[in-house]
Amino acid sequence: MTVPTGRRERKKALTRQKIADAALRLFLERGYDAVGIRDVAAEADVAVTTLFSHFASKEALVFEQDANFEQRLTRAVTDRAPNEPLVPALRREIQALVRHCTAAGAAPIWHMIDTSPALRKYEESMRLRHAESLARAIAADPGLSRSTTACRAIARFMIDAFSLARETADPEAAVDEIFRMIEAAWEVTAPGTAGR
Repeated sequence: MTVPTGRRERKKALTRQKIADAALRLFLERGYDAVGIRDVAAEADVAVTTLFSHFASKEALVFEQDANFEQRLTRAVTDRAPNEPLVPALRREIQALVRHCTAAGAAPIWHMIDTSPALRKYEESMRLRHAESLARAIAADPGLSRSTTACRAIARFMIDAFSLARETADPEAAVDEIFRMIEAAWEVTAPGTAGR
């Protein structure tokens, strides 16, 4: 995520973080469904309109790192070193995201998400959006030369790798296992490999 440089941007980032922290604290204390937007605004000491200027919905409060995660995934494609293969670059980023989401203290948040239909639906739409952004970044790289379908499929596999690994007892081992399959799928889609 880009670090805000100006005073106004820093103040906005601090307000956003204050709202997200207040929301998460209330959701974990009282339960997601028992907390309203007004409760969060009051806890963060901001107006409801201020809350909505930072977050489009109640669900977005839980996934406050959404935009940052999406940027990190696309930058793993666009900012990788010249001639660096795609899959290892994305693997590193997925591993970092899995570590973040399985760190100490994350289990209650994921339990809340997994038990809330609204949050599960939001997470699914977020994953699809991340996959589409990632697919566009892959397709835009002239050095990768894969079909649109291959780019979209690999992007979905990457996003699903994150979700699948997060849910296992050994997320690091799961990432390794899943990425062996992703690497094989990516190689099969290379130009000139049809019919092998």
